Amino acid sequence: MIRKLEPNYAPLAGEISVPGDKSISHRAVMFGAMATGITKITNFLDGEDCLRTLEAFRAMGVSIQKQEKDITIHGKGIKHLKEPHDPIDLGNSGTTTRLLLGILSGLPFHTTLFGDESLSKRPMDRVAVPLRSMGAKIDGREHGKYLPLAVRGGDLTSIVYQTPIKSAQVKSAILLAGLLADGQTTVKEKTVTRDHTENMIQAFGGVIEKNDDAISIKGKQSLTGTDIHVPGDISSAAFFLVAAAMRQESVVTIKDVGINPTRTGILDVLEQMGADIKMEEKRAIGGEPIGDITVKGSRLHGVEIGGDIIPRLIDEIPILALLASQASGTTVIKDAEELRYKETDRIQVVVHTLSQLGINIKATEDGMIVEGNQKVIGGEVDSYGDHRIGMMIAIASLVSTNPIILHNPSCIAVSYPAFFDDLEQILSISS
Repeated sequence: MIRKLEPNYAPLAGEISVPGDKSISHRAVMFGAMATGITKITNFLDGEDCLRTLEAFRAMGVSIQKQEKDITIHGKGIKHLKEPHDPIDLGNSGTTTRLLLGILSGLPFHTTLFGDESLSKRPMDRVAVPLRSMGAKIDGREHGKYLPLAVRGGDLTSIVYQTPIKSAQVKSAILLAGLLADGQTTVKEKTVTRDHTENMIQAFGGVIEKNDDAISIKGKQSLTGTDIHVPGDISSAAFFLVAAAMRQESVVTIKDVGINPTRTGILDVLEQMGADIKMEEKRAIGGEPIGDITVKGSRLHGVEIGGDIIPRLIDEIPILALLASQASGTTVIKDAEELRYKETDRIQVVVHTLSQLGINIKATEDGMIVEGNQKVIGGEVDSYGDHRIGMMIAIASLVSTNPIILHNPSCIAVSYPAFFDDLEQILSISS
């Protein structure tokens, strides 16, 4: 499947609401399935990855009703989760896989997990190793490094674990296992990562302690069903924020976006580059801050992006690389080696794709260097099955000299099924 993307030089204008946050949607289903009582989730991300999470818990006997973006879960508690009859297909969802490993490690049955070709290349030992130290039995290719994986759950003991990488998925998997373990489990981070799991534990009535760089959870806690409203995903909003920022006279507002401080690195970098950003209607729902973000087109300049801000914008780096090519000066992105373990090796794929489109960009071991004030020439490129690469290419077409032919655009549905409709909306309002 291909999609022809025509250049469009008009300013962008209007208001849109982006889909529900992917990270929060995953976790809301997981905690609702483990809790006792009814959980109602509104604005659930109806994308392929989150539906994999939903189907995984249905396979474990949880009653879940879905009506468009509203989910109702009839939870009976962790002890009532049942052994699946068949292996669980996780598609392309790394979040489902890693967090689910934490839960399955403490459940008294056997489960087999598998995924698509891309997911089967992503490392799972980063969670399997600490989970094994708690007593989990996880096996698979290369000593449990890659899917398919077999998990024989059972009794777990608590640990104190220093995460060697900046990963909220690793932290979350250990905390979920800690919820099922004996004693108190502590995770220490050198750099703060997104804290949706910690917020969700508290929303479901659990107790968690945060002290400086350490997060601790006591095992054998009971959770209670609750109502969760999923805010708009700032990682999805980022594509439209960037599109508006790099186009003079554009004014775009994204409504009801999650502005959790562990996720707003994209806003910090945009402001550092000279973007005109305003946040309004700030409020909190279910422990998650939400607001409306308005961006106006501005003259932008290159910056250095690295250090502790990287975990706060790791998913936004592809679109920031494109933005850097339209700003003045040079932008250096570093300390982002985690990009190599996403749906694709995003360092390699971003550099290759933007180079194909005529951008002067160089890969480094842990990031990239992008020259500014460049023209996007256009051409024929592939998303490589990575939703964020596909959306980056679509935004690149707005400043391209010639049309862009995008192969495999359907992968964008993983996180943003209505992406092209929303893009057309802010283009049609301006024209």
